[in-house]
Order: sequence, then C-alpha cells, then structure tokens
Amino acid sequence: MATYRKLNRRSDQRKAMLRDLVSNLIVHERVETTHAKAKEVSRIMDKMITLGKKGTVEARRDAAATVRFLDTPEDKNALQKLFDDLAPRFESRSGGYTRVLKMGPRRGDAAEMAIIELVE
Repeated sequence: MATYRKLNRRSDQRKAMLRDLVSNLIVHERVETTHAKAKEVSRIMDKMITLGKKGTVEARRDAAATVRFLDTPEDKNALQKLFDDLAPRFESRSGGYTRVLKMGPRRGDAAEMAIIELVE
C-alpha cells in the first residue's frame, strides 16, 4: 500500500508537480491548489523546513534535490530563501509549519480547492 497520494499521475509527473508546488510555496509563501495536492505538499514542505533548520551542507544538498532554483523578489533563489529566511523564522517551532485552508469547490469540475500557506 502506498503511503502517499498518487493524484492520478505517473511518478515522474507527480514528482515534478510537487517540486513545482513546494518551490512556489517557498517563494510566494501561499499557493492555491486542490485539497489533495495541498495535503501532499504540506508533508514535503515540513521536511524541507526541517532540513533548513539543520543548516548543514548535507541538508542543503538533500533540499536541493527537491526545491527548484526559482528566483525570488529579494534577489535570491528558492533554496537560499529556505535556508536564510524561512528556517530561522521557524527555529522555535517543532513542526506544523504549513496551514491548509479549504476554499470550497472549483467551478467547472467541482474539485475541492484549498490554500496552503506558511504559518507565521
């Protein structure tokens, strides 16, 4: 039995989509997506912030395997923002770095929509 959601995609497509969502969540700190995707991204994002809190070279390499190098408005890429800005912000917190808020059904296919954001 799989311990993750398949999201009706092949493994390579699913991995790419989740990497994009995690990277966008790091850059924008808030993303609107379906509820199932948001719950799956929440699991991955919590792992990325935990790696950021470790701050070692090994942790940076592990995070770089998941996070894409998107540019942020602060002239950094997403990986630098994760380690320099987000990880120190959650230093006193031991988990639960993201929040998933339901928005209701999407017009068109009635998929349950949600907003995933970082907890302040």
